[in-house]
Amino acid sequence: MDTRQTVLPKRLVGPGPSAQELQEWLTSATSAPDHERVRPWRLVLVPDTQRPRLGQAFANALRERDPSATADQLAQAYDKALRAPVLLLVVVNGVCGDPDIDLNERVLSAGCAVQNLLLMATARGWGSALTSGKAMKSSALRSLFALGPQEHALCCLSMGTVSARKPTPPRPGVHEIVRTLTDAGPIDGLHTDPS
Repeated sequence: MDTRQTVLPKRLVGPGPSAQELQEWLTSATSAPDHERVRPWRLVLVPDTQRPRLGQAFANALRERDPSATADQLAQAYDKALRAPVLLLVVVNGVCGDPDIDLNERVLSAGCAVQNLLLMATARGWGSALTSGKAMKSSALRSLFALGPQEHALCCLSMGTVSARKPTPPRPGVHEIVRTLTDAGPIDGLHTDPS
């Protein structure tokens, strides 16, 4: 788990994981926490044959928010769909199942599923990355994936062979991410003294 790092999709090349490996990883995703089993998220595989349609959606999304985008900028947006051998879209449904289950909890469940996939890819020697951005909320992308009004495209998940890897970035220390609640209020770090 400690060796997992983001490898940008432009550095993820073929070959990609086999269909059997991908099936195994997707099965691992289903073990994510899911309060009341509402199944609030799904993953949409974008095969090679559909990448041009996604590329066009990315270009149209850029054009939606910037009508003055240049041909080069539109081409760069289009090309984002052509990277990495495996590409999945992560979608969260904000209303399925029990309506009392908050959207944040649903997104957290999706995040756990995605982390399971990332860790499986890392454990098997593959690279992976999450990418998001303004295109996720565009009408072009929503239309392509036929998203309902209460569905949210969170991010794309890419996986493949690592062509180049940067050094692992420094991780935060436990003292930077943990606080302990005491009688005097929260204090920095991990403290087991009950006082």
